[in-house]
Amino acid sequence: MEKGTKIHVGLDVHKDSITVAAAEPGRDKACLVGKVAHDVPKLLKVLAKLGTVDGLHIVYEAGPTGYGLQRALAARGYACEVIAPSKTPRQSGQRVKTDARDSLELAEYSRAGALTPVWIPDPADEAIRDLSRAREDAVNNRTQVRQQLKGFLLRHDRRYGGKTSWCGAHDQWLARQSFDSAATQTAFTEYWQAVKAADERVARLTKALQASIAGWRFEPVVEALQALRGVAAVTAIGLVAEIGDLSRFEHPRKLMGYLGLVPSEHSSGERTSRGSITKTGNGHARRLLVEAAWHDQFKARVGKEIHARQQGLSEAIRMIAWKAQLRLTARYAALHKRGVQANKVCVAVARELAGFVWALGMHAQRERGIT
Repeated sequence: MEKGTKIHVGLDVHKDSITVAAAEPGRDKACLVGKVAHDVPKLLKVLAKLGTVDGLHIVYEAGPTGYGLQRALAARGYACEVIAPSKTPRQSGQRVKTDARDSLELAEYSRAGALTPVWIPDPADEAIRDLSRAREDAVNNRTQVRQQLKGFLLRHDRRYGGKTSWCGAHDQWLARQSFDSAATQTAFTEYWQAVKAADERVARLTKALQASIAGWRFEPVVEALQALRGVAAVTAIGLVAEIGDLSRFEHPRKLMGYLGLVPSEHSSGERTSRGSITKTGNGHARRLLVEAAWHDQFKARVGKEIHARQQGLSEAIRMIAWKAQLRLTARYAALHKRGVQANKVCVAVARELAGFVWALGMHAQRERGIT
């Protein structure tokens, strides 16, 4: 059945409830069907009253409830899309927002073809992404407890004289710290124990993440991305888990836009005005690329670690990675010479790095026939 002849169903999905609206083919306004509990069997009864499985096109916005509802409906044969909220049309004069209005608007916009669906990962892909984000949360938590310990030591005028913190020498220095007050000593010990526990948690998750990709359909893409400088195993897994199938981007610029690395623009007539990057799309992958781009401040070379990561990869992948180094290091040097602020230089390099990520990923997917 053609999409234009289907009944378009808009769902406003929350943790405890789902509001349903339907728009018949034509130009009539959508009608509110009702609200049901967030329960798939109850929702199926409502949908059965609206039309056949082939006669409905269902949409709802991406949110904290994830993709479970979409997968449940798709498993029963329904055409269901999850919509990107940031690209849903909004009326500037609209000052009233309710669940009913949201579902009605979704149904009408779906009928008009004005909605943009998001890419829905397979359960296996989502599992890798969950583990990658769990490790990222653990790293952020470790940073927080480390700052708490450093703040405590600074309040008591305990200053580490070494060049690098959180290494073996720093750990030995911490072990020698002693305080006169028993209460102060207990507080210090608790802070230190929290740091060591955070280190162990990050190590466990890192090991689990690296082991989890064995047999994953995107494992060859992860291996290919590690040919790039600054993109080791954890970064490569995170990028692939967040971006997913690279073939859904027809051009590298599409990937750059998805990652929010392109400049914002507000131009009118003969006036052209560009601002900071848009920061739309996937912030996790954007952060990983920016971190990797810092390595391009050094001269292009294939060191021991990169050489080890490139073992077993095809000559074509290694050449793309080398071209990336030459291009990105030259770009970094040119922008730095012009006096551009270091963070802006890094973001500009990360934008071009996204293009090489696309090229390497697409080459690896074509080599292994990954879809």
